[in-house]
Amino acid sequence: MKFLHTSDWHLGRTLYNQQRYEEFEAFLLWLGNLIRAEAVDILLVSGDVFDTRTPSHRAQTLYYRFLCQMAEGACRHVVVTGGNHDSPSFLNAPREILRSLKVHVLGEITGDPEDEILILNTEKKDDENGKKASPDTAILCAVPFLKDRDVRVSEAGESADDKQASLIEGIRKHYADVSAMAEKKRSLLSAETNRPETDFPIIVMGHLFAAGGKSVEGDGVRDLYVGSLAHVSADIFPESADYVALGHLHSAQKVGGSDFVRYSGSPLAMGFGETRREKSVSLVTFGDSGPALSLIPVPVFQKLERIQGNWDEISGRIAELSLDASDAWLEILYTGKDVMGDLRQALDEAVKGSAMTILCVKNRQIADRILEKGEVDETLFDLNVKEVFDRCLEAHGIPEDQRVDLQQSFAEIVFDLTEEGRTV
Repeated sequence: MKFLHTSDWHLGRTLYNQQRYEEFEAFLLWLGNLIRAEAVDILLVSGDVFDTRTPSHRAQTLYYRFLCQMAEGACRHVVVTGGNHDSPSFLNAPREILRSLKVHVLGEITGDPEDEILILNTEKKDDENGKKASPDTAILCAVPFLKDRDVRVSEAGESADDKQASLIEGIRKHYADVSAMAEKKRSLLSAETNRPETDFPIIVMGHLFAAGGKSVEGDGVRDLYVGSLAHVSADIFPESADYVALGHLHSAQKVGGSDFVRYSGSPLAMGFGETRREKSVSLVTFGDSGPALSLIPVPVFQKLERIQGNWDEISGRIAELSLDASDAWLEILYTGKDVMGDLRQALDEAVKGSAMTILCVKNRQIADRILEKGEVDETLFDLNVKEVFDRCLEAHGIPEDQRVDLQQSFAEIVFDLTEEGRTV
């Protein structure tokens, strides 16, 4: 039995307002070909299918077209769980129709942990001697992103530390409840079929931030919980789990030193901070000797290049890329000492005639001079939402001792708006 672990597709995501639909389409085409070539039985998508709660029609078309193609092919099952970017109601809306295509969708928890348990038969045939294909049935703990209100009850007057401890304990308990049910079902299957429990691997899905997980600046990872790190330790996952398929972090990595507790990472670079990281999907094969893991590199469908330095360094790198006929999208960070008020014009001239596109220019030298003069004249492209608010606090002379509470309140407002699917 083979299954493919993916996550964080973020269909519809833009990069500095640049549409990326051609990349997403190329990825899904490649993924479908890989599934057919490797005869994958089960495809897992561990959250963040879409980048927003209100995906565009084109993003939806890519998603549903791909699922239909999977139903027509050899892939026996597709399991999709909701992430913190997804709208649970949007994902769940067509779930009954999709179930007929053997696509199983869990956008959010229902209150009954048993709803998150899937018994998936890959319909393997016995060999010529009548021996059962081993294993041919998997037990999935399809746990979606757990919202704060899903796992705990807020109490008046509780401290930030109390909130975090309560949240982590709620997540731990939920996984314990689901895992206990999975183990019970495995025991029943073993008894009914007179086969060992090892013939029924338990696969746990999740969308969370595991302690020790790594993210990088500019990789597009959004906070899961307002005002809380909520990093859960790997020991919340049951020892009975044969594989834990995680989503949320965009860099492929193992957790707690185990190859079989891991993040698949996003298939596309979500920001220029990821330009040097190889993307992959995780192919896991279950045989008589247990699971075997292979990381399959994902091709780069659109090259991204971050160029930083003074003018000579930047223009020199652009010239090198031009010689290679590069079609890269560029993020430029000018850090030279010389004032270049015409930096953008000079850059446009440097890439003229090439296939390269400049998506963002950050002139650190001018920005620093503006701030020294007490002026705030940065573009919104240079700042995230939090930085814009921080600039407002600074411009209005808010004392440092008052800023922490205001920043916390602002973070809660932004988080609530994001939960409602509104753009901030």
